[in-house]
Amino acid sequence: MTDIPEDKLALVKYLAEFAVRPMFRTPVHIQPNERGIRSWEELSFPSSDGTPLEAWWLKAENSNKLIIANHPMPMSRSGFTGHWGQPWSNVDDIEIDFVKAYAHLVEAGYHVLAYDLRNHGLSGAANGGICGIGRYEWRDCVGAKLFVDTHPELSRMTVGLLSRCTGANAQFEAIQRHPELFEDVRCLMCPLAVSMEALMGEFAKLQGVSEYMDVMDHEQVKLGGYRNKDMNPQAFAPAVKLPVFMSQVKDDLWTDNPRDGQCTFDLLGSEEKELFWIEGTTRRFDGYNYFGNHPEKMLSFFARYMG
Repeated sequence: MTDIPEDKLALVKYLAEFAVRPMFRTPVHIQPNERGIRSWEELSFPSSDGTPLEAWWLKAENSNKLIIANHPMPMSRSGFTGHWGQPWSNVDDIEIDFVKAYAHLVEAGYHVLAYDLRNHGLSGAANGGICGIGRYEWRDCVGAKLFVDTHPELSRMTVGLLSRCTGANAQFEAIQRHPELFEDVRCLMCPLAVSMEALMGEFAKLQGVSEYMDVMDHEQVKLGGYRNKDMNPQAFAPAVKLPVFMSQVKDDLWTDNPRDGQCTFDLLGSEEKELFWIEGTTRRFDGYNYFGNHPEKMLSFFARYMG
């Protein structure tokens, strides 16, 4: 392994910890009724490996259409609390509100099953608290779909997926591992699927330790996680065959976009796919709020494939 000065090693260890361990949990900080959702209930169901997952079922009147939704690391089903200050503001100091996007979907006639990934929000702990950026969390995507398929009401609904960032990576792998489980899914919206080589590579440049990526990989594996290249979504993207609407922040300072996002998109196995570039910002977290503030493309996509 590369020799490294002690001060640089401390930075690399910090980045490795950031990459694979949520250093805090983001609370479920917004309730559905605060965004005008009148009918909803709290649910829990197991991941495919038994990890308990906490969720909302947000209900639309007279509808048989369902969106299964998850979230990025280190967020929760409601979003992110950077506006509350530390420790969340150490990542970014803005609020992310996913419930606003769910409210648009409910108003448009979609039920939403929004769940917290393992080690996030109110869901159970697993894998020593380590996040695989999809490599463990694919089991949560499988558990959510199995729950829907065996539920007396949800199993009768037309299903679409809204899988963000870590959740998108997880969804790609779930589809590769269990294609039969997702054959009846109509479409997938996947904002900001993340290549960890790109993300952590940019962070390493900002911290002046880009020559020590091999050390970072070693530290991540020591923690119980994966090397950065093993957490990229590109390995699983060809297995995705259903219609896809993907979005990325074009000038994202945290990733090598537009090259990286375009690479993931090009590898998707879907015949029908669209990549939307969010412009006018360099902040990745602005991309997570985009469809809550500008729901038109999201609603148009689901309407096209879910009737």
